[in-house]
Amino acid sequence: MDANKPLTLVIVDDHPVVRDGLCAMISAEPDIQILAEIGTGSEALELLPKLRPAICLMDLLLPDMVGSQVIQQISKTSSDTVFIVLTSVAGGEEIYRALEAGARGYLFKDMARKALIHAIRTVSRGQRYIPAEVGSKIAENLPRPGLTSREIGVLQSIAAGLRNKEIAFQLGVSEATINAHVKHILEKLNVADRTHAVTTALRRGIIRL
Repeated sequence: MDANKPLTLVIVDDHPVVRDGLCAMISAEPDIQILAEIGTGSEALELLPKLRPAICLMDLLLPDMVGSQVIQQISKTSSDTVFIVLTSVAGGEEIYRALEAGARGYLFKDMARKALIHAIRTVSRGQRYIPAEVGSKIAENLPRPGLTSREIGVLQSIAAGLRNKEIAFQLGVSEATINAHVKHILEKLNVADRTHAVTTALRRGIIRL
């Protein structure tokens, strides 16, 4: 970063109160310039390539898509913007997904202002910022269960209250195929039944209601 130029930043969060609070905190730093506040994933996909901020603070729970999807799509086409996830989402699997998508930092929203500013400056220097609280969440969820995208979809349907027969009809496959998926899900999560599979997956951030 050029020491004579401000560090440019965009905030992506669907809650105006949160954006206002972040703006108030960050604006106190004379060398950081907020270019825009964005409330949806689709807006972020449209505006980030045009604004090309050095840093983007990204919430994961956006109304139209998951924040890690935005990170992944932007990171594929541009290396100009570095992402820091700032979210209330604390599931280990969600942290993995965000980091795999390209995030260089991960913070929980209840962390102090000092940590946020430190994270912004750290990633602007090309380093990662993964605080101990986030690292412990990752460690709690090792080893990762390794569910396939289809198994995650089946698990999401189970969480929505669908029976195997209904899931099979929805996906256009046989009930025996869904039964096999459920068996693999239980084995990978090391649980005994569907209910326990759903509660475990929710706790670990594999699925969301």
